[in-house]
Amino acid sequence: MVLEACMLVIDNSEYMRNGDYLTSRYQAQLDTVELIFRRKTNSNPETTVGLMTMAGESPRVISNLTTEYGKLLSGLHESRIEGYSKLVEGIQVACLALKNRQNKAQKQRVVVFVGSPIKSDGAELDKLAKRLKKNGISIDFINFGEQQTNTEQLEKFISIANSNDSSHLITVPPGPNLLYEQVDRSALFQEEGGATGGLGMGDEFGFDDPNMDPELALAIRLSLEEERARQERDQPPAESNLESVKEETKEDDKMDESN
Repeated sequence: MVLEACMLVIDNSEYMRNGDYLTSRYQAQLDTVELIFRRKTNSNPETTVGLMTMAGESPRVISNLTTEYGKLLSGLHESRIEGYSKLVEGIQVACLALKNRQNKAQKQRVVVFVGSPIKSDGAELDKLAKRLKKNGISIDFINFGEQQTNTEQLEKFISIANSNDSSHLITVPPGPNLLYEQVDRSALFQEEGGATGGLGMGDEFGFDDPNMDPELALAIRLSLEEERARQERDQPPAESNLESVKEETKEDDKMDESN
């Protein structure tokens, strides 16, 4: 099974209050997030999944790449519905998070929930799609709620970014079926043939991009560092335990020499 590092980007804009998907667009996403996490990690236990939001003041990482669903759930509890989605900036932040993955053998994937009208410039989207393809990053869009407005732009993005049919557009109109049920039957979980994980992305998505808003760059950096620090605080003090074992071993060696 494919070994991946996958960032999930949820739409937490004001449009998520709409109730055309049970019980709301926002809740429909959360149910689908759990489905994707379970399917990805069950397929390969070394696959890691991260989570972030893309609306509000700036996109924000709420869980770094992990194999533990509890960490994603903890991040979801910190998220809230606010403002408007920033699609381009959200994908850029997701790519930065993937760049920091610990296992460089993991193929890189971004899954984006798009449930509100896309405000990004078409030329900006095209440029980003080309960067994803150049750097071997697969992308999937879950297009729901505003599909009549967004489908054409997302189809163009996928056509530019796609490599070996590793990127997908899943369009789910409102209806009797739940969002996660439709996603579960989609191409999202088919084995792809040729996306490469790569060893990194150079500075393609780095903070030194002269076109990136300095305030946004700072917000992204702080978001990533804050989440990393939070997860480090949650880590058990394994290192200190190892040191104590080493010290005990040294003492035992001395006793053996004296005997």
